[in-house]
Amino acid sequence: MTPLLKVESVEKRYGAHIGCTDVSFDLYPGEVMGIVGESGSGKSTLLGCLAGHLAPDTGRVIFDTRAEGPRDVLAMPEAERRMLGRTDWAFVHQHARDGLRMGVSAGGNVGERLMAVGARHYGEIRETALDWLDRVEIAPKRIDDRPSTFSGGMQQRLQIARNLVTGPRLVFMDEPTGGLDVSVQARLLDLLRGLVRDMGLSAVIVTHDLAVVRLLADRLMVMKSGRVVEQGLTDQVLDDPQHGYTQLLVSSVLQV
Repeated sequence: MTPLLKVESVEKRYGAHIGCTDVSFDLYPGEVMGIVGESGSGKSTLLGCLAGHLAPDTGRVIFDTRAEGPRDVLAMPEAERRMLGRTDWAFVHQHARDGLRMGVSAGGNVGERLMAVGARHYGEIRETALDWLDRVEIAPKRIDDRPSTFSGGMQQRLQIARNLVTGPRLVFMDEPTGGLDVSVQARLLDLLRGLVRDMGLSAVIVTHDLAVVRLLADRLMVMKSGRVVEQGLTDQVLDDPQHGYTQLLVSSVLQV
């Protein structure tokens, strides 16, 4: 099977400081990769490089495109990368406000993503938006309300609807449950797990919460000081960590 995403020796430096270095892995269709580590470990820098938000200094990020097969995303023209980000890729931010248009209605936020891929029929766009609000447990009567009137958990669910409405094949998630109350986190995790399963999504999830990766991720990478120190099947890594740093993370000695 051809990997959906192939990461080869990605490195990003900020002067003498290493953001991430020598990161390589394959992600297959329908697979979820979790990335964990303490603050400053390089996980967010890596995610930015993979999603095209940062330009790595070296390495390749190869995506198996629908039309042309595997292509190095970093070598694509900017217009093609932007289109990829509106169609086959999606990015869920930790802070929903970074991924939403706060001055546009909930339905408008979902509809904009549909219009970006060519949808033009207002009635069909609205019906699709209503369906997706229901799927992410937002009352359809809130379709014309602005996200600024929503709770933090509702804003995050709306951001998920906006990202997934076009059926992307790969979703990047940056601390998707960060900053939410425990009960809201649990509800959101259940929602994400169901959507990943039902849509057959591939995803790369960065989080400090090991409970999140245990629930959502098939495989796990542990990062420290910009380097991957351990990776493998999620349950194996968490239940029988081999690297000393991973052992500290699992035992909650480190504050991540």
